Amino acid sequence: MDDDSPLTRWEHRTEVPLAVGSLLFLAAYAVHVLAHQLPQDGRDACLSVIAATWAAFLTDYLVRWRLSGQGPRFVRRHLLDTVVLILPLMRPLRVVKLYDAVQYRRGEPRLPLYARVIFYASLSVLLLGFSGALAVYQAEYRAPHATIVTFGDSVWWAASTLATVGYGDVTPVTPRGRTIAVAMMACGLGLLGAVTGSFSSWLLQVFSREGDEKPPGS
Repeated sequence: MDDDSPLTRWEHRTEVPLAVGSLLFLAAYAVHVLAHQLPQDGRDACLSVIAATWAAFLTDYLVRWRLSGQGPRFVRRHLLDTVVLILPLMRPLRVVKLYDAVQYRRGEPRLPLYARVIFYASLSVLLLGFSGALAVYQAEYRAPHATIVTFGDSVWWAASTLATVGYGDVTPVTPRGRTIAVAMMACGLGLLGAVTGSFSSWLLQVFSREGDEKPPGS
């Protein structure tokens, strides 16, 4: 893609604001879910922030679709952005791109590929785990026969799910909670595979370099 194209300029200008919007969404959603004694005015303010961030993501998506000139192909080529727009649970993942945006503006060299993959995957796990724990807690804590009744239970469940361990001591019982669980299992497998593959490739590269080095005087 041309670095001076309208689409590229738009993406560079909006990446940081959208990342900040992702953090605002996560903060507002957390307060809305966890602050059970929050006055109605406060809950309305949280919902307004959530709606405003969704509107910002929708506007960005539509503008980039228009500037890309790809038509319906844009949806297929930007699946993550489409999923982020549709599923609020995934919205905080836009924060992951903040590093690239900051580095681009400063003109500094970026991290090596392997380090970037591990950094992005680790940050994605933290963001997805926290937002997933919030969503499951909201769906479960009032349900009959629920085993996830505190936010601590939900965090423990999210950690074991993303790690693909699945102890089974606490599990979702509602259809909404189980739907979120399936999505988090899929994300956990993908992120774990990305980190493991990247780390393995880095080790192979290091060992390969060591094998090519000859002893002094040989």
